[in-house]
Amino acid sequence: MPSDLVAEAFLAFRHAFFNEAGTPRVYHLRDKRNTQDDPLDEKVVRLLSENLPRGARCVKAPGPLITPDLVVIRQALCVRVGRELLASDLSRVAAIEVKKLERTSGGGIARASGMDYNTTPPCGRVRVYDQDRQPLDVRGFYLFVCQEPIEGSPARYRISAMALCDGNLLNEDFDYYLSIVGERTKEVGLGSYGDGANRTRPMLIFANPLGAAELDRRATLIHPASDLGEHFRQLRLVGMIRRSVPKGGNRAFYCYRLRADVPVDHGDFDLADPFPEPERTTRTQARGRFRLDLRLAD
Repeated sequence: MPSDLVAEAFLAFRHAFFNEAGTPRVYHLRDKRNTQDDPLDEKVVRLLSENLPRGARCVKAPGPLITPDLVVIRQALCVRVGRELLASDLSRVAAIEVKKLERTSGGGIARASGMDYNTTPPCGRVRVYDQDRQPLDVRGFYLFVCQEPIEGSPARYRISAMALCDGNLLNEDFDYYLSIVGERTKEVGLGSYGDGANRTRPMLIFANPLGAAELDRRATLIHPASDLGEHFRQLRLVGMIRRSVPKGGNRAFYCYRLRADVPVDHGDFDLADPFPEPERTTRTQARGRFRLDLRLAD
């Protein structure tokens, strides 16, 4: 039976970014060429290409500003099968989006209470396209890493926390996802001379899993299957995360770590809505005000 590609990817990430003792490895990244260029994404694609099992490969997004960042696929198992099967079978195909975080001066994860997802909401199901340019929906996962520069060593880094998680942990509303990533109406003909335009681009904020203390400074796979350890003896189930659905009920996700990373006396955790969340209002914040040291007459 073909193995779960997301679990295979997690093991590749864990061994690449941490040594046998679980200590972060130091790695080199080339210089960033422009705003959209991301050397870390390039490194992730390369290490998956070198470490996925035979018959599986990693496909990088064909250009900047395209999501997901990459797809892992067993091409031979995806030919002439139903689209619904490809939307659910993690042994055949899955998408991975890479999210890079930093630490605050106090040592905590930056943007712990919610991070920017720019113009694409996270989702456990994402849309790609086949060679005939027809929509193909596949399972979506997110690789969160806290990347820290090595002081005094330019272009050298280490990852101090990592979570590869099911996109459904963040959002499972695929209809909402499609409403945002599809075509939108742009306002044109704006301004005094009619040459302005408003792209009406959404800027989205969703949960940051590394904001949960139990996931910081560790490498964790957050997966929908409760029995993954039966198929991957290297992995051990270490806990569960439950997320409440406002309309009622909850969703359960299972947390795995490399067996060697789990202390003998580890107690499994069961977390309910563990991600920090600030109070939000529907009002947006006004632009910052430019103040002059000037008082005018009434």
